[in-house]
Amino acid sequence: MDLGLSGKVAVVVGGTGYIGGAVADRLRAEGATVVTASRSGGDVRIDGADDASVEAGVAQVLQEHGRVDVLVVAAAPPANTIDPSALSDPATVLDGVGAKAMTFLRLAQAVLPGMRAAGHGRVIAVSGQNAYFTGNIAGSVRNAALIIAAKNLADEHAGSGVTVNVVNPGTVVDDPSNEVETARGGESSPPQIAALVAFLASDDAAAISGESISTGHKVQGIATT
Repeated sequence: MDLGLSGKVAVVVGGTGYIGGAVADRLRAEGATVVTASRSGGDVRIDGADDASVEAGVAQVLQEHGRVDVLVVAAAPPANTIDPSALSDPATVLDGVGAKAMTFLRLAQAVLPGMRAAGHGRVIAVSGQNAYFTGNIAGSVRNAALIIAAKNLADEHAGSGVTVNVVNPGTVVDDPSNEVETARGGESSPPQIAALVAFLASDDAAAISGESISTGHKVQGIATT
């Protein structure tokens, strides 16, 4: 299926990472011009926690490519890197929200005006199924905050040709199992996540915005709204 991404300019923040790298590869395979960005590598250096770095990085992409059609944010550190002894510590929670939700918001706000002016754009964030769980305040709050921020942006830009969506992986592994345990999310691989991101970046997904979509079976045995 042709997703219509040939010639589109896609910026993948976190594009040298485990998930972001797979996203970058898939978008390239679909014909997009992919610009990878991170704090320490990739095609453009962008520190999503720093306003000036985001502004300079987006300006560089615009200077070199003229526009941004797709923004994918997959830049936050994994939840298992959070100090398990400080999951409910307010400073840890605040740091998590800053590193994930505010990084996403900062990057999205940098590209949305141009997308809106063009009448077309796709903003896609990778959050996670920790948003659905208790037991890890820092992990769940940072993910939930990103999802809420994305929904607000989607509503703000509704009808403009710009969509904003979130992908929520469960456990991410190279060789995911088909088994799903009660009260747990299913597993998915980086290429599986990348396939969903590529679809959401496509013209075929123009009617999908403000959604939070799980990869891997969404938590079994728990009803979430």
